[in-house]
Amino acid sequence: MDSVLRDQGRIGPRTLLVTTAAVPLTGWTLHAIALHKRLATTRKDPLTGLLRRDAYTARARRILARHRDDTAVLLVDADHFKRINDTLGHAAGDTVLVAFGARLTAWAGPGAAVGRLGGDEFAVVLELPAEHREQRLAQLVRMLHAPVVLDDGQAVDVAASVGAASPDAVGSRDLSVLQRAADAALYAGKHSGRAYLATVQHAMVPSVNDRRAGRPGTTIRGAAA
Repeated sequence: MDSVLRDQGRIGPRTLLVTTAAVPLTGWTLHAIALHKRLATTRKDPLTGLLRRDAYTARARRILARHRDDTAVLLVDADHFKRINDTLGHAAGDTVLVAFGARLTAWAGPGAAVGRLGGDEFAVVLELPAEHREQRLAQLVRMLHAPVVLDDGQAVDVAASVGAASPDAVGSRDLSVLQRAADAALYAGKHSGRAYLATVQHAMVPSVNDRRAGRPGTTIRGAAA
């Protein structure tokens, strides 16, 4: 049949070659599309729906490049989270994490980078001019200290520590430097009930993997702290 079609000039040898080759290529194309979709879903944390570390980092750097000094980098750590897990169970702990993720997303807005770095630790990068910084951070702390209602109706008291760093206060627009400063500020104000703003001195605290040296998770490259 192929020879007849070639004789009739309807399909040339080159056309046949391309058509034949297109069959497996089409299969690979479909496979690539499916793979891309799977990779896209791995950009987000399956529990909270927040960005995972790599996706968060890429988006955070774009925000810093776009808004420069009118940017804030926040690290947020749930307070007494282990106690919630130990006394109420991991399902309750998961509910608290989901609530924190939703509150951070609502507070930061659609243009921000909101990520879960691991465990009960979150990060946010957003446009936040200096004149609004103190008021907005106080608002966030109030949101994070509101009780979380579990599936059984029980209200759980929660809290979080917040450290914030901005290029104008720290003297750098590098994400690693800003996260290191925010992390040091967070621990300087741990359990204080308010957000701590980083200074240049916080950026000089010894660190591992851009985190305060000595805290859990800083001894292994890439481990969530």
